[in-house]
Amino acid sequence: MNANAIPPLGVIEGYYGRPWSWADRTGTIETLAPAGYDFYLYAPKADAYLRRRWREPHPAGESAALSAFAKRCETLGVAFGVGLSPFELYLDFGDEAKAALDDKLAHLESLGVRQLAILFDDMRGDREDLARRQIEILHWVGERSTADRLIFCPTYYSDEPALDRFFGQRPAHYLETLGEDLDPGIDIFWTGPEVCSRELRVGHIERVAASLRRPPLIWDNYPVNDGPRMSPFLHLRAFTGRDPDIGALVRGHAVNPALQPILSRIPALTLPRSYADGAGYDYRLAFEDAALSVLGPELASLVSPRLSTFQEGGRSGLGDGLERMVARFAAVDHPAAREIVDWLNGAWCVTAEEIAAS
Repeated sequence: MNANAIPPLGVIEGYYGRPWSWADRTGTIETLAPAGYDFYLYAPKADAYLRRRWREPHPAGESAALSAFAKRCETLGVAFGVGLSPFELYLDFGDEAKAALDDKLAHLESLGVRQLAILFDDMRGDREDLARRQIEILHWVGERSTADRLIFCPTYYSDEPALDRFFGQRPAHYLETLGEDLDPGIDIFWTGPEVCSRELRVGHIERVAASLRRPPLIWDNYPVNDGPRMSPFLHLRAFTGRDPDIGALVRGHAVNPALQPILSRIPALTLPRSYADGAGYDYRLAFEDAALSVLGPELASLVSPRLSTFQEGGRSGLGDGLERMVARFAAVDHPAAREIVDWLNGAWCVTAEEIAAS
């Protein structure tokens, strides 16, 4: 198996909380495309026009911004896509819903969408016919969409039992039914053994691929830091635990970024290196190089010795040192330093109520 097989790499904006600006998105893909990222999926949970208000088109200003970003991606050789979450559509996929979905597909295609993801994550799923209802919708979309790539996120997208606690017990043989009956040309997102997987290993990927009857498309929930438990921490470390041998076994590897767009670029830059270097990958050196590239020497020299403080101690671990830390980073004129200051001041916290309303 070739340790240097690098799968298609992408960004999936799948986080809860305050969405990025369009300038943030443009800066991110301009940074990551030269490193090997070749697709970008716009799907922030805060965009109601992709979720609970999915039947409505985006307002004119947002539509124009989406279209402009799609064009910028195209110039960079990056396939632009959208993740549509038609909330619990599988409960009633009648004529009205089909007409609304048809209109939505036409709207998205007019904006330059080349990849389309239908996302049924974070929705109730405890019904025996869930897989077959979702397959019906995906096949209906596939017959009408002109997108180059169609992707599906199942309701149960990980082995983690927490999904069953939050969204109901998963139906028996859910993944196997999807594998047997879903068009093999449709990619399927998978986060791994956990929602936020610490490791992705060959044995796990091979088992999931056997159930899905296709290589999975990895939705990697790192460095995302949304939600009440994760938003008090900054996930800046380089990627670890991603076996480079899985590169030959997956359809692609998409990174769900952190709430801080500039800081997210640091770990994102280390993922292609972890594949390319294989057994020779040095995650600390990869972090140092990425931090220097994104932050510049002054700010990188401040962030590097505080990596464990940010990633493991979090805001609450700073105690009386919080004000001193704010003052230290506020003195640096860099947009990433301002992200750190905002985080220290609690501006990026995501509440359970915010998630429930998305």
